[in-house]
Amino acid sequence: MPDLFEFLFKYRRLVYEQGDFVFAAPAVVRWWLLAAVAASAVAVASYSLARGKASPMDRTVMATLRVALLGVLLFSLLQPTLQISTVVPQQNFVGILVDDSRSMQLPDASGAARSDFIRATFTPGESELLEAMAERFSLRFFSFSSRARRIEGPGELTFDGTSTDLPAALDVAREELSGVPLSGLVMLTDGADTRGRPVTEALVPLQAAGVPVFTVGLGEEAVSPDIELGRVEMPRAVLEGSSMVVDVVVTQTGFRQTTVPVIVEDDTGILAEEEVTLGRAGEPVVTRVHFQLDRVGSRRVRFRIPTQDGERVTQNNRRDVWVEVRGEREKILYFEGEPRHEVKFLRRAIQDDDNLQVVVLQRTAPSKFLRLNVDDGDELAGGFPRTREELYRYRGLIVGSAEASFFTHDQLQMIADFVSERGGGFMMVGGRQAFSEGGWAGTPVEEILPVRLGPPPAAADRFLAELRPGLTPAGLANAAIQLGGDAEETDSLWRTLPPVTSVNRITEVKPGATTLIEGHAESLDRPQVLLAHQRYGRGKVLALTAQDTWIWQMHADIPLEDQSHETFWRQLLRWMVDGVPEPVVASVEREQVEPGEPVRLTAEIVDSTYIQVNDAQVTARITSPTGAIQEISLDWTVERDGEYTADFVPTETGDYEVEVSAARDGLTVGTDALALHTARSDDEYFGAGRRSRLLQRIAEETGGQYYTPATVGTLPDDISVTGAGVTLVEDRDLWDMPALFILMFLAMGAEWAYRRVRGLV
Repeated sequence: MPDLFEFLFKYRRLVYEQGDFVFAAPAVVRWWLLAAVAASAVAVASYSLARGKASPMDRTVMATLRVALLGVLLFSLLQPTLQISTVVPQQNFVGILVDDSRSMQLPDASGAARSDFIRATFTPGESELLEAMAERFSLRFFSFSSRARRIEGPGELTFDGTSTDLPAALDVAREELSGVPLSGLVMLTDGADTRGRPVTEALVPLQAAGVPVFTVGLGEEAVSPDIELGRVEMPRAVLEGSSMVVDVVVTQTGFRQTTVPVIVEDDTGILAEEEVTLGRAGEPVVTRVHFQLDRVGSRRVRFRIPTQDGERVTQNNRRDVWVEVRGEREKILYFEGEPRHEVKFLRRAIQDDDNLQVVVLQRTAPSKFLRLNVDDGDELAGGFPRTREELYRYRGLIVGSAEASFFTHDQLQMIADFVSERGGGFMMVGGRQAFSEGGWAGTPVEEILPVRLGPPPAAADRFLAELRPGLTPAGLANAAIQLGGDAEETDSLWRTLPPVTSVNRITEVKPGATTLIEGHAESLDRPQVLLAHQRYGRGKVLALTAQDTWIWQMHADIPLEDQSHETFWRQLLRWMVDGVPEPVVASVEREQVEPGEPVRLTAEIVDSTYIQVNDAQVTARITSPTGAIQEISLDWTVERDGEYTADFVPTETGDYEVEVSAARDGLTVGTDALALHTARSDDEYFGAGRRSRLLQRIAEETGGQYYTPATVGTLPDDISVTGAGVTLVEDRDLWDMPALFILMFLAMGAEWAYRRVRGLV
């Protein structure tokens, strides 16, 4: 209760926090102190000598009350004083920073917009608060959203900014007012910072300069009722026809236990729809949506929840995500150490997939190989690749039942580097010469595998088991092994597949690896790892311990039209090579920006052995939505090998096409393409509640204060006693505090009342 505190102690709590307590009485008061001590001793002695009906306890109580009364009188006579530094009127400046973004237009429960408070409280000539500040300070106004600028007053505000950058606003105001005595900065905002830059970067120079920030939090802590479609986790690029499992995060206030649809659509229509039951207020709920993208090109995929009755904010019910659907052919090398059915049925499974090319190198006899699906007669003519350039032309590598001793040490290390440095996908498939049985333990390849290997088993300990496949929770959520249209159908289909056999006993995965499919058998005391994966370096590694997945196609219980085997291998191979980098990889920090917003274009360049190069000639060809073409050069950053950057500013609204090409010594290294989309952002409508903690932190770390519209009335006085700039020391008397008089009356009244109760009067 700040009003009660101020009534009792004459000044507000903040004044006591900022001031220094001293006694202002002259030295002669020391004699008064001695006299008071002596008088107190006499008073105590008088009670101790008193006789009659007074008991020892009565005399002690009355003596204590009289000493307390004398103590309060003595305290007042010492003239207690607060010494406080206050700013000199009209010799200091205050910067007022006003949030000019679209979130200021959001109404509260009463229907009043956040901008209404700004106009009513900070408009010159119409605000008592602003007049009180103008009497003490020279005021300078700033507006901020994506950028900050100096304005003459709130009349220039439009509240139409599409993003908010709090650190930039503080930096601009501090730099603009660096040459004048600055008492502080006042920031009016809801605290939403959509740019994501750490606010600490802006607070450090303010702390060093001793400039406090007084934050005024606008809006409600939580907008209710409201549903917000939050994070959408989706890859930047996918192969045409790939199955996707996308996690969508939904939060709500005021719609607990409501079931709503999450609809996924693009320009062609609805791709998928999934029901989600909302949780408690503010609790995120994750739903997984299954769909496919079939048309090549840059695609905008919209995730949305239909507007519900009574919703306060409707713009945060949708998210647009751009994805590049690619139609190129992914080339995978499959090395098999012996003839077996798995090769034949894997090739049959993907034969109709135009985006997968599996090149087979199968050993048929010592030093004799069968080559299938090669591009020309020279490809793999010498057997398994012996140079990095030869191996790195593939995006994926599968090794079947082949003993590790077949490869040279350099080839084994090259396979490991294929994953860690080149970023390729690698899979080992079960067989009698795979994993531990093939002597792979202790090799460089073992280091990249997601499963733990032991020494080769003795002949008497050979393992063979029929395993019923079962998905783990991670497998159920993985796009690579989705056989049905949703999780329930996928789980049911996997349970109906016949058992496969494995001769590789593997039950443990490494830390950081994930088991996707387990194998179950009554003869085993624990499940077998059937399929596991992990990230390693820049690439992805899979371990498939089954030796005959072709049973899922040829078993007598499998209907002729069943496509489980084909779907499994197509999706698994697509996922294995998903995200494998090319020699040129172009990227932008954000795939959607606003017209006029600078864009940093970055390209990573490597040679044919995937070693970063710093002497390439890198050019970006940018095509605007209207067809205008611009070419810019990217320069090596010096800070990182192989990294080149350039900035450009898109001025049109729509879709930009960017093609980055790199050359070296007159030879082309590679090209990459990406899409950039320019449009007004709806970021301001997400997380629309007031960020009180952030605003409190800004105020506390700079020595300022945090306010709400209900408490902002003390702002002028608070800046006067806490602000920086030109100040003077002011003494404020405390001897006449109402609390002291109340204590004296209480002490006298208590003694009199005690006497009456005890019959001593």
